Amino acid sequence: MAEQQRKILCIGEILWDALPSGLFLGGAPLNVCYHLNQLGISVEMCSRVGGDRLGKEALRRIQRNDMSTAHIQTDGQSETGFVEVEVTSNGEPSYTIIEPVAWDFIEPSPSLKQAVRESWGIVFGSLAQRNEQSRDTIQNLWKYADKKILDLNLRPPHIDRTVIRDSLAAADIIKMNEAELEQIKKWFSLSGSSCQIVETLAEKFECSFICITKGPAGAMLFEDGSWSDHRGYKTDAKDSVGAGDAFLATMIYGVQCGKKGKELLKYANAAGSFVAQKSGATPEYDIHSIEEIVMG
Repeated sequence: MAEQQRKILCIGEILWDALPSGLFLGGAPLNVCYHLNQLGISVEMCSRVGGDRLGKEALRRIQRNDMSTAHIQTDGQSETGFVEVEVTSNGEPSYTIIEPVAWDFIEPSPSLKQAVRESWGIVFGSLAQRNEQSRDTIQNLWKYADKKILDLNLRPPHIDRTVIRDSLAAADIIKMNEAELEQIKKWFSLSGSSCQIVETLAEKFECSFICITKGPAGAMLFEDGSWSDHRGYKTDAKDSVGAGDAFLATMIYGVQCGKKGKELLKYANAAGSFVAQKSGATPEYDIHSIEEIVMG
């Protein structure tokens, strides 16, 4: 279990989600960071906020949740990230992501490189790479990471085929949803079933771990040449904001604990189900909350 104690670093956007029910601090990498922390994993967040009120409040809330802000930079010119979120009748969110904002300008530093070197892995996505400054910082850090964990998280119009290709090529662990898999299929002119496409991607990008989430229908995992599937849990979803981030965090937790295949998906799906029942992306819970769902 010594492996479990190694730190994880999440890098990317910190922003405020303006939901109909209020303002919620978020951003996929920060949400993953929060959920890893809830599960007892040592984790640090790297991002950038503005020197405005929302930036100061973001730092205060992150610290209140016992997470380090050592690698969260403050920008004297750009505002803190902000997203307008609309939730449809079936609980699915749509986003209007303001730009440019502070997290577009994450800068490299020797201490950040050292933090990556000392980590079990680095979690990154595609959205935070929409601007050249943050993109260069993130991609430069790949060379120092033992494990590179890609949360694809496509948010039109902030998607770039070259960035996605480079990210897929760098990743050791990939998580995407069915819609994102369909987009990848079109970009790279792939054919066949979802399983065949994933197997082609695994070979093309030399990645032995690819997980496809299917919302309420669960998820499937291609790991070391074998397939696993879990159909998820029936739940009364309030909104799905943050559910995928909880899924990824719990999947990482499971990998660190040595879980594989369907057992790994059971825990990850349980976390996604739990968060979907709550308002906002970061409800309070611990591993026992997840185990209760798994055990029925």
